[in-house]
Amino acid sequence: MPHPSAEDGPASIEALLAAKEIVIFCGSGGVGKTTTAAAAAVMAAVKQGGKVLVVTVDPAKRLANALGISGFGNAETVVPREAFARARLPEPRGELWAAMLDTKQSWDDLVRRHAPDTQTAARILENPLYQNISSRFVQSHEYIAMERLYELHVEGNYDLIVVDTPPSRNALDFIEAPQRMADFFSSRLLRLLIVPYRRRVINVASRPFYQIADRILGSQFLEDIAEFFILFQTMYDGFVERAKAVERLLHDWRTTFVVVSTLESAPVHEAEFFVGVLARKRFDLGALVLNKMLPGYFLDEGAARRAEWLSSHVDVVGEKAAAATGEDREQVMRVLLEVGESFRNYEVVAQREAKQRSNFAVPVDVVTTVPYFETDIHDLAGLVRLGEALWG
Repeated sequence: MPHPSAEDGPASIEALLAAKEIVIFCGSGGVGKTTTAAAAAVMAAVKQGGKVLVVTVDPAKRLANALGISGFGNAETVVPREAFARARLPEPRGELWAAMLDTKQSWDDLVRRHAPDTQTAARILENPLYQNISSRFVQSHEYIAMERLYELHVEGNYDLIVVDTPPSRNALDFIEAPQRMADFFSSRLLRLLIVPYRRRVINVASRPFYQIADRILGSQFLEDIAEFFILFQTMYDGFVERAKAVERLLHDWRTTFVVVSTLESAPVHEAEFFVGVLARKRFDLGALVLNKMLPGYFLDEGAARRAEWLSSHVDVVGEKAAAATGEDREQVMRVLLEVGESFRNYEVVAQREAKQRSNFAVPVDVVTTVPYFETDIHDLAGLVRLGEALWG
């Protein structure tokens, strides 16, 4: 299939999700990235059909709450159609699946899949150092997330995979982890650690290093490290090959990134930083989502004139409203005055947001604004409501 031309590029989030196979949502913490990713996946399953998977690699376990399901993890779990019926939503055209990365399980599966034989796999899995790498080893979570994404895509079971990443600077680790892992396994430090245990010979120049390391870490710990990395290097070629394959997948025209931000100062700086990294690394930036925005009617000149008129004529309006409702005149006037003044205050904030948005120069065709919702989004009905705003 040829690469679509820029002139035929998506003009909305809806068109973007229809055109891509992997959509990676990223952004700083607290901007609603996880909920936005889930809402996009829900809408794709409901409106576009096909088999849609939303997967989170964010260690914070928020996706289950957003989808209103529990008990899912590394294995993909279907969101039952009954859940849509219970939320009084129309039956989706497609299927919605969800998964959350289980780092330890994914590492175990990777070892079994890529070790040269079952004996080597068993020795790696039983190694004391390996038992602790799931949360402590160099970028283990980010690396295995890329492995898992690649595996899911290659299996070809889903028409669309929506990925929710950790907050943005960690998301950089997410996209750089494969190459960093490959670099680590070919590093000089690693060779220094394992050479004496591979050759059983220590030269004069390196002897002080091992004497100090032995004193600080202990012989058994050094042997465990050496054994682990010697065994792991049997899979080194697979790591390098997979790193290149993942890199190709991330640059493939079927993959795109969506940056989510609010217009607060810190998230905007994070978003600009991440957009710059994507550009330098030549990844496709499909869309920018500006979340938690004030509704557009606060910028309507007619509505502003009416709010100002209400504030200046509150005595006349209050008199008529009190007579019609039988309520206390002074209390009605206070309420009406508060309504008019609140609108005018929100108008000022909305104008500031509009100015900030115009200054937020991002080289992307699709910029979508999502309004601030008064209630927390925690179920399918809320996700559809957010998704409809995202769809525009």
